[in-house]
Amino acid sequence: MFSSVWLGWLGAALSMALPWPQVWRSCAQGRTGGLSPTACWMGAAMPVGWITYGLLTGETVQVVTNTVTGIAGLSVLAVVLVKQGELRSGRRLLVSAAGAAGVLTAAVGSAAVAVATDAAGTHVATFLGTVLAVAASLSAVPQPLSLLRDRNQDLAGLSPLRWRLAAGACACWTTYGLSTAQPAVWLSAAVGLASALIVCWFLLPANRAAEAPSMRELAPAVRPARGTTRLVRPAGSAFGPLVDGGGVAGPVLRPPSARVVRPASAVARSARPVAGPARGPRAGRPLRPALA
Repeated sequence: MFSSVWLGWLGAALSMALPWPQVWRSCAQGRTGGLSPTACWMGAAMPVGWITYGLLTGETVQVVTNTVTGIAGLSVLAVVLVKQGELRSGRRLLVSAAGAAGVLTAAVGSAAVAVATDAAGTHVATFLGTVLAVAASLSAVPQPLSLLRDRNQDLAGLSPLRWRLAAGACACWTTYGLSTAQPAVWLSAAVGLASALIVCWFLLPANRAAEAPSMRELAPAVRPARGTTRLVRPAGSAFGPLVDGGGVAGPVLRPPSARVVRPASAVARSARPVAGPARGPRAGRPLRPALA
């Protein structure tokens, strides 16, 4: 029993710590790419249900943990709705917030039944725990499902540390629920563990690609020299552009026999009008001014 209590508080500590890396990335840095709106809504609603469950069962660990995570989830949800205005439309809200509305209805209804009637809190908590277990299992699906459906989407809004902490917290809660015989806890935590591992698997190659410098940034840009002259090399010349082992062009050696040919545009610019009669006219032809 002693070890179960400490295991529960360890899971609580990890649960309270896990949302803040996401809060920093979304609220402080304004990065929301890759976040599922349905998962964000559930992240704000599920703590309310678990707080009610903790009050009905007398578990302080549930109340403290989900108060902290609920504040963080609500903050992320607010930033997502502000940054992505299309999510505030009636149709999108009906789809993304339907599950959260169901969880809140179950939590408020259970609390009202426990207060207004003589029903034991443990009986009401059993019903609410079942609803929360199903809702938690369903709420863990949207985020990995979104990544599986579109593997090329922007993942800048997902915090890798948040999902690693989620995997550790869900592992602790799964063990805690099994040791204390609470199916609602260990079932929902087991599904959350699977979801967190899937998201971590997607984020691992994305982080490596973001951290590794690209070859385009490392390789020096080799641009051809822009000039008005070009080198014409004789056919039998043995000289040519030097190329090192990395494929970077070196200085060009011009043999003594090479001749420089200016383009036609340069010749045209250097032409000057000729004044006076042309020299050496041919016999039988009149003199005419030279063309500029």
